[in-house]
Amino acid sequence: MTGQPARAETSWAAIIASAYAADTKPPLTPELTSRVRTDLAALDLPEGALDPSRIEAVNGSLDAFELALEAVAGPRLVTTDASGHADMAYRSEAGRPLRSFGGQ
Repeated sequence: MTGQPARAETSWAAIIASAYAADTKPPLTPELTSRVRTDLAALDLPEGALDPSRIEAVNGSLDAFELALEAVAGPRLVTTDASGHADMAYRSEAGRPLRSFGGQ
């Protein structure tokens, strides 16, 4: 599992977008990271730890981003806590990112 890099913003959209961008292959440009943050901000995520339905919504948004871009694969949100920490993990059991289409 991976966490997120140091950051100035504390919204879940910013926290999760930074954590996602840190481990996405190939690396995201700042513009694409901003796009992910904007997509996540549209989910209107509450303060505090996110419940499973919100985590599922976040991961659905990340799935949609990857499908639309057809060029990257990144980790998904596993858990959050009230202190603003997001744990991310790849969907692959082999520890490698899945391609956007077609398995590993």
